[in-house]
Formats: sequence, C-alpha cells, structure tokens
Amino acid sequence: MSKAATIKRGQTRKAGVKPRKNRTAPRPSIVSRAIAAIPVKAETWQRLAMVGTFLLFGGVAVTGAMIAGLPQYVGMEVAQAVGRAGFQVKRVEVTGIDRMERLTVYAIALDQHSMAMPLVDLDKVRGQLMQYGWIKDARVSRRLPDTLVVDVVERKPAAVWQHNQKLSLIDGEGVVLDDVALNAMPELPILVGRDANKHAVAFNQLLDRAPALKPSLASATWVGGRRWDLQFQSGETLALPEGEEAAGKALYRFAKMDGVERLLGRGFVRFDMRDPTKFVARVGRKQPSIDKPAPQEGESKGDADGGPA
Repeated sequence: MSKAATIKRGQTRKAGVKPRKNRTAPRPSIVSRAIAAIPVKAETWQRLAMVGTFLLFGGVAVTGAMIAGLPQYVGMEVAQAVGRAGFQVKRVEVTGIDRMERLTVYAIALDQHSMAMPLVDLDKVRGQLMQYGWIKDARVSRRLPDTLVVDVVERKPAAVWQHNQKLSLIDGEGVVLDDVALNAMPELPILVGRDANKHAVAFNQLLDRAPALKPSLASATWVGGRRWDLQFQSGETLALPEGEEAAGKALYRFAKMDGVERLLGRGFVRFDMRDPTKFVARVGRKQPSIDKPAPQEGESKGDADGGPA
C-alpha cells in the first residue's frame, strides 16, 4: 500500500456521520407526578422520607437483632430515632371533662418513660384514668406528629351517700365520685345506710314508678339491708315493704293516694306500708295510729329495723 493511501487514525471523520445531539430530559414518572399533585408541604414529605429511612434501616437492624437476640433494645432505639425526627408528644388534647380536674388528666397522660410517639403506652394511660370515679370511659389515641388525644366520658352525679358520718357524691350506678362537704351539699337526694350506694340502680328504678314524688323526696334510708324508708321534704317518712316489686307497688299506690288526698304536708309524721294489706298513718310519735297493724312475728311493737313505727 502506498503512502498516499495511508490514513492515520484520529485525523479524519467518516463521511455522513453527524455529531450526537443532547438527549432530552426524561419525563417524570407516574409516581412522581402523583406525589407532586398531593397537597402536602415539602417539609412533611421530607419528614416522612426521614421516617421511611429510619424504618428501613430499623428493619434491617431489627432483623439483625433478632438473630443476635436483641429485638427489644433495637426496637427502643428505632422508636427513639422516630421521636427525634419530630414524632414526639408536645401537646395533650383533653375532651369531655366538665367536673373532674383537668390537671389530673394532663399529669397522667404526660407520665411517660419516653415522649417518642411509638413508645407512648396508651393502655397504661387509659388504665390509670379508669381508676378515677368521675371517669366512666376513656379513649386515648395518637394524632401525628405530636399530639396525644384523651377523650373522656364523665359520670353524672345522681345522689349523696351518707354512711359512717361521711358524705360521698355518687352517680346513678352508685359509684363514688368524690367527697362532699357539709357546707357544699348539692341539691340531690341522700341515700343513707351501709351499702345504700350499691342499691342506687334499684332505687332509681323504684322512683320511676312514682315520678311525681321525686321533687318532694329529701332522702332515703336503706334499712336492715332489705328495704327503704323514704323521707320527704315536708317531714314525713314512708316505710316501704321488702322486695323490689312489692316496694314499687306500694310507692305507686301512695303516689295515687297523695294525688287525691294530699297526704304530704298535712301534719302526718309516718306512713307505714310494710304490710301490703294495710296503710298506717301516724300523726304524732306518741299518738296512736289511725290503723295500727299487729306486730309481725319475731318483731316488737316498734319497727325492729327502722326505729319506732
């Protein structure tokens, strides 16, 4: 081959070959476009990305820890890392509180070993709240990123329980809510006697048989652990028989008689309906009754379980 026909490499370019043009930028993927369309701040996306990264590495760490026998320690570390990323308790929101002290609820909710959201023991918080008589039910939940929500259902006061020279506020189920001072007595019926609060539900059902008498009632005494004596604001006492059904019928009958004859407020002292076949009305403690019943078997002339008849 002659020297004229020799072509050195790199000195010439093949004919017809054009220089490459810059490629156009790739179009965003469907996932990227969908994320951009969601109305969430960039800071939130960054925080979620950080959490995702922590969870990813945490998952790897947990897997290794499972092999090494240290899952609890690693889980704590991962939860603490999530808390440091911004997911930790900074606020407590309480709803449903009317009578109970709010500071008590706040103190219980914030009594945590760690403020990291994953480590907040919701069951523990609820269990401590349920120990207070005022709270009938409670629901504790997390609101990310930094709020603990406590939704409380309070009990409603229904009566005052008097026993052993102590006054206690109770609800319709007889649950003790709080102590009551003599100078701050609420306008509620008073249940007197041992275990009277445990019969609050039955007592309320009894009063439902004669709703017209409720405004006139001052107190009720649970006598001998078996029946009620009702005391009215006008000073009279009504002795009811034993048994829920018998007591209900007697109270209903008395309400009808009072509606017709106006028995309350006429100077009577005591009405005795322990015997369903008789109605005894006393106009004075030392005066004979209008219709005095014969003493029951094993019972003196006085009321063996409730004082003089």
